[in-house]
This record gives sequence, structure tokens and C-alpha cells, in this order.
Amino acid sequence: MERRTIVTTQFDPYPSSPADATPPAPVRPGLSSMRLALLVGLFFGLSGGYLLLSAVRGGNWLTGSTTPRPITPRADLADFEKTTINIFEQAAPSVAYITRVNPPRAGRDTQGRAILRSPETGTGSGFIWDEAGHIVTNFHVINGADKVQVTLYDQSTWLATFVGAAPDKDLAVIKIDAEPIRLKPIPIGTASDLMVGQSVFAIGNPFGLDQTLTTGIVSALGRSITSLTGRTIEDVVQTDAAINPGNSGGPLLDSAGRLIGVNTLIVSDSGSSAGIGFAVPVDTVNNVVPQLIEHGRVVRPQLGITIIDESLARRMNVEGVGIRNVQPGSGADEAGLRGFRRGEAGELLHGDIIRKIDDRIVKNFDQLLSALEKHEAGDIVTVTFTRDGETQTTKVKLQEPPPFEP
Repeated sequence: MERRTIVTTQFDPYPSSPADATPPAPVRPGLSSMRLALLVGLFFGLSGGYLLLSAVRGGNWLTGSTTPRPITPRADLADFEKTTINIFEQAAPSVAYITRVNPPRAGRDTQGRAILRSPETGTGSGFIWDEAGHIVTNFHVINGADKVQVTLYDQSTWLATFVGAAPDKDLAVIKIDAEPIRLKPIPIGTASDLMVGQSVFAIGNPFGLDQTLTTGIVSALGRSITSLTGRTIEDVVQTDAAINPGNSGGPLLDSAGRLIGVNTLIVSDSGSSAGIGFAVPVDTVNNVVPQLIEHGRVVRPQLGITIIDESLARRMNVEGVGIRNVQPGSGADEAGLRGFRRGEAGELLHGDIIRKIDDRIVKNFDQLLSALEKHEAGDIVTVTFTRDGETQTTKVKLQEPPPFEP
């Protein structure tokens, strides 16, 4: 049998002689190991910095800051912001908060029994006219009120007395017995030089929130709205400054802080501002208010005529204002104007039909009144009229109205 010999050899990592083996190459760290070390160092460096910053600010990196953040300084206010602030600060002391209490109303309860309902209250706005304590507001703000209270800028409240009203213009004047030192009359401007697009500012008490400022522009000029009496208020200022219930009677101001209108009406299905508001022009206010203070009503000069009813005028196809009667000795009488009269055969003859007052076309009684309101008693106006189909003109001296009978 053949024998085989198996020889095993053990590797010696340290050969006895350099000639017997090649020494191993030195091992260098890999590129990935270096990146890992850098990332670890960066992480701990940033963490340490954040912890240090948190410690300085009073917090830590887990919960964030536990103390108020420092205030960042701001730049100066813009010029338009300064203007708005200044307008409010100057005008606000002239604006009043008006509360009216309507008398109790008769009614019935759920059982049909007669009861007297509790008094109703409403709010509006107004502004100080003079140091005598006269306050201007809308007529509809105080109409039907049993009691009217006025709260001034200093939060003092005063019981007001009625002075006068011009329902056709939706204007009224009330009075409080406050010391002059509390009363700052509002500066008066003009509406004659207003331009569409210029800035306007409204101050009032919308929804009972007193001393509220809204801003906008003049949206349109020369608008017409209808007063509670059905008369037309002309040359009304339209604005997109927010006007809401409670703003009525408050001032509309220009960028100089002057009164240019009295906020009186909004156009809105919801009753809140829809960007269309109207203000009675200050020129009308400045003409009407002194009359209300002196007479309690508007003293409108007259021609000295009575006119035919407008429904009759429509049936007669009259375009203009038909004269029914002429007051003897009046300016119209002296100018030769004629009313209805009987002819030689007893037939009814039509009176003269007024077509113009000066250069202003007159189509109805409302327009005739508006034309006369531009004048005072003693003024002479040119009246254009038709008589028997022929157009004529005459000069008429306007006269004082008859004494007022309350």
C-alpha cells in the first residue's frame, strides 16, 4: 500500500529575514471616513454655538426663547400716514356722538292685548358748529326723537335741545349748554373746487363705535339724492370712504382737515358700506345752518306765486311750472306774470308757464325751489316763461317768505 505524506505550512507574519517576505503597504484612512469626521465636528460645533446663544437669550435649543423677542426699530412713518394721523387728531374733538330716544309706541302682545312698547334708541353722528354749543347733524338722525343726547370727545354727555331743521336738505341743528372750552368748531372748507380722485376722510360712530376714521376718495361730484320729504338734494359728493349706520351726520373732510360734506346716505342692499356713500356738500350746509340757527328753518326767497299741482300739470302736458295765482303786490305781480284767469266769454285761460330762472332750466316745482335757493330776498332774477305758446322773459324781484307759523 502506497503511503502519502501531507505537509502543512504555518504562515509567519514576521519572517525571520527581510529577504524572505515583502512588508505590507501602510494603510491610510479612506475619503468617506474623513467626510464623516468633518460632519460630526460641524454638528457638534453648531450645536455648541446654538446652546451658547440660547443660554445668553434665556432659552435652550429644545424649547426656544422663553423671554420676549427684542423690538426691531422701524423707519419713520410715511408722509401719507402722518397726514392721516394729523387729520384725525385735529378733527376728532369736533365730532359728536348722538344718541336719540324715540318715544314709546303703542302695540299689542302675543295675546292681542294693547301694550306700550319700550322706547327705542338709535345713534348717529354730528359735529360742533360753534362755541355757542350748536351741533349739526342729519335731520333723519333726530327725526321723531323724544330725547337727544350728545357725547363729546372728552366723553362728557349733554342733553340737547332742538334748534331747527331743513328736512329737504336732511340737515338739522341741535344745541348743548357745554362750556366753550369743551367745544372745538370744525374748520369749514368748500365743495366748489373738489376734484374726483382727491383724498377724503370720514369720522363718525358706525354701529355705535365712536370716533371711527375711514378714508377714501371723491368718487363723483354733482350727484343728486332724494331727501325724506321727496325733495332733491343737489350737488352731492359721492365717496368710497366706508360709511355705515351711525356715520350719518358726521363730517367728510379733505386732506386739509376741512369740512367738505355731511355724510348722509349709503347705497347698499345689506345696510352696510358697499363703497358708495353720499355727503351733503358743505356749501349747502354753510348756507342752511345759519338760517336754522336764526329762524329755525330755511328762509327761501319767493316769486310771489302759487303753482298748479304737478299731477294736473302732467294731465295738461305742461313742461315747466304752471302759475295758478299771482300774489297782489308781489315781485311776480309787478313783473306782469299771470295765473289762471277767466276770458271775456268766461272761459278758463291757462296761466304763464315758467321755463327758466336765470340760465337754469326749470321742469318742476322741485327744480324751481332749488333755483330760488341760490338767491336771497331782494335779488332780481330773470324769469323765462311761455304765454299762449310764445316764449317771453321778465325781471322779478324776490321777496321774503310770509311769517312762519309753527
